Amino acid sequence: MNKNESAAWPNEKVNLEGKLALFSEQWSPRVVGGLNGQLLKLAKLEGEFVWHAHEAEDEFFLVVHGALTIRLRDRDVDLKSGEFFIVPRGVEHCPFAAEECHVLLFEPANTAHTGETNTPRAVPPERQARI
Repeated sequence: MNKNESAAWPNEKVNLEGKLALFSEQWSPRVVGGLNGQLLKLAKLEGEFVWHAHEAEDEFFLVVHGALTIRLRDRDVDLKSGEFFIVPRGVEHCPFAAEECHVLLFEPANTAHTGETNTPRAVPPERQARI
C-alpha cells in the first residue's frame, strides 16, 4: 500500500451510476474510492464466477442494480438492489448473476478478487483500474 492509499479518496461526491457508465467489462472490478487501507470497487457481473475463498479477508457485496446470488457450500444467499452480504474470511463462495448486475465491493487494498484461486478471470489488485 502506498501513502496515497492510506488516506481517504476521492475527496468529492461520487455518482455510482456515472462510474458504472464508464466501463462495460464484466468480472473486472474498478476502484472508485479508498479509506483506511480499504478499497471501494464497482463491478458488473453476469453468469457464474469461480469458487474461491479469501483466507485473510471478509468480502462485502452490495447490489446496486439487479440481483446476485452468493453461492456458499451449504446455502445460497439471494440479494437484490439495496441488499448486501458479507462473506466471512475463509468461506468458499461463488457469485452468480442470471442477468447482469452491478455491485459495490468493500475490501482491503491487497485483496485478489479470486482469493487464492488461479483463473484467467483473475485481475490482480494492482491492475484494477481506478475510475
